[in-house]
Amino acid sequence: MSRLLRPCVYILASKRDGTLYVGVTADLIRRVWVHREHPSGFCARYRVSRLVWYEPLPDMHAAIRREKRLKDWPRRYKVALIEAVNPEWGDLFPGLAGLE
Repeated sequence: MSRLLRPCVYILASKRDGTLYVGVTADLIRRVWVHREHPSGFCARYRVSRLVWYEPLPDMHAAIRREKRLKDWPRRYKVALIEAVNPEWGDLFPGLAGLE
């Protein structure tokens, strides 16, 4: 499993056009794996586990700022962000984690 060990902002979805979750992490593969294998809270309640978008950033301060900005965006802006790079809302985790 390759690692993306740099700060990232990411969006998880329950399904295409489903519930969205915006998060930030320094280890994207591990964090998404935890969401999938040990869901709790919001992600468990809404079954949010599909990685549909992520953005690496140069440092954690920039990542936290970006996460806060995205959380303030209307849903339609987040959907446009996802569909610009992942129009089918496919799960990006298997490719990122080297599972494909």
